[in-house]
Amino acid sequence: MKIPITKAIFDEAEKAAILKPLESGWVVQGPNVAEFEKMFAKHAHTPFAVALSNCTTALHAGLVAMGIGAGDKVIVPAFTYVASANAVEYTGATVVFCDIELSTFNIDIPKLEQLLKTETNIKAIMPVHLFGLCANMPEIMKLAHKYHVKVIEDAACAFDSWINNQHAGTFGDCGCFSFHPRKAITTGEGGMLITNQESLAKHVSQLRDHGASKSDLQRHKEKGGSLLPDFTMRGYNYRMTDLQGALGVCQMQKTTRIMHGRREIAKRYDHDLKQFPQLVIPVVPKGYIHGYQSYVCLFAGEEGLNQLTKEKIDRLNRQRNIFMEQLEAKGIATRQGTHAVHTLSYYKNRYQLKESDYLMAYAADRLSITFPVYAGMSDAEFNYVIQNIHEVLTQCVELVE
Repeated sequence: MKIPITKAIFDEAEKAAILKPLESGWVVQGPNVAEFEKMFAKHAHTPFAVALSNCTTALHAGLVAMGIGAGDKVIVPAFTYVASANAVEYTGATVVFCDIELSTFNIDIPKLEQLLKTETNIKAIMPVHLFGLCANMPEIMKLAHKYHVKVIEDAACAFDSWINNQHAGTFGDCGCFSFHPRKAITTGEGGMLITNQESLAKHVSQLRDHGASKSDLQRHKEKGGSLLPDFTMRGYNYRMTDLQGALGVCQMQKTTRIMHGRREIAKRYDHDLKQFPQLVIPVVPKGYIHGYQSYVCLFAGEEGLNQLTKEKIDRLNRQRNIFMEQLEAKGIATRQGTHAVHTLSYYKNRYQLKESDYLMAYAADRLSITFPVYAGMSDAEFNYVIQNIHEVLTQCVELVE
């Protein structure tokens, strides 16, 4: 049996929807994208949603629209996908890494405040809602107001993630989402920026379309559309196609089914993996609703995760890697959670960082394991995963090379 890390939920509706733009001839950003934006904004309880080519371009455009540029600094958690830091550097600003809480994989609030106290020229915080669990946005917003900094939420993984009935991406100045195939809903590639600030939404809308004062769709609907619009700012080609927009509309219509399915599989993992002390399952604080873009555990081995040192992390990492290799040999896809960005060659060399500088991020990088999760996962597939986890862990009490 082959178990992928995830599967997109497509059916005949997506096939039919893709054909309509092809038949109409309108395949660039158009009516389907506009409908997708409207549906997404309604779901997230926010007034403005702007679709872009992917989440990275959404982050970049959001930072630019907030005035972030050369000479500024932006705080980014050290454990996140590299795109978070890349988007900051695209603006000419400097990345300031912050360590994480190992229990939630999200930015460490006391360490965040320490950076805000001691670093100069901090202009923004980019909290990441990793794997579908919101960062502690109430506390982050208190700090943002106290230190007068902007907040751009990297909500790439956080579709249908909530804190006390407030959707991820609606706490800060803006929030940015991904529709990559690894995400809960997908348009192949694609991104969305949401905000409650009309001026910011308009700015991003222009930036995604080369800085044009009117979109192609607006020109098409208005008299005099044969004339090119004015360009009032330097922009980018960050548009979403109407083919992707059509997929997005269909995916939004399936959100209840998709999210219920993912959460049911996560619930089953929570129950069945408790029997394995070598694995630490995800935590969900009170009042939070996890989106489960990924189901990510920590590998604790026989030693546990108390009193972590780099040497202990490296030792457990070797065991984790063997564990993952053995599952892969049985046809079960796994992944590490994501990067400790400060350990990647570009950032390590650019900022002269050591792997131990952000120890919890380093631990998360070396010890996280993502197990398969998707709405259509069958009982047979799920049971096969649990059975093989059990066999590998019980046959190898100590996973050693």
